[in-house]
Amino acid sequence: MNDDDILAALKAVVDPELGINIVDLGLVYRAERIGDVVAVRMTMTTPSCPLGEMLLEEVRAALHAKYPQAAQVSVELVWDPPWSAALMSLAARQQLGVAS
Repeated sequence: MNDDDILAALKAVVDPELGINIVDLGLVYRAERIGDVVAVRMTMTTPSCPLGEMLLEEVRAALHAKYPQAAQVSVELVWDPPWSAALMSLAARQQLGVAS
């Protein structure tokens, strides 16, 4: 279950190569608050993404800014299921010219 407030905060994190936020790219698999913990599970477009660590730091920074009172911000990077263009929002697919 995804928390809309967390997703809204994460929309500020933009993939610098594609110019699209990570939520619309479909990189965020889970975003929830569990007590005073903010937990995100996400992926990258590819395991060899050269900007992966930078994106993770931006996610953490966005979450700390939105939830300064959180006891913990947990950002888990996962590879299963693998990312695919099918996970992108319609707006992101249209922006990249892959809308069907």
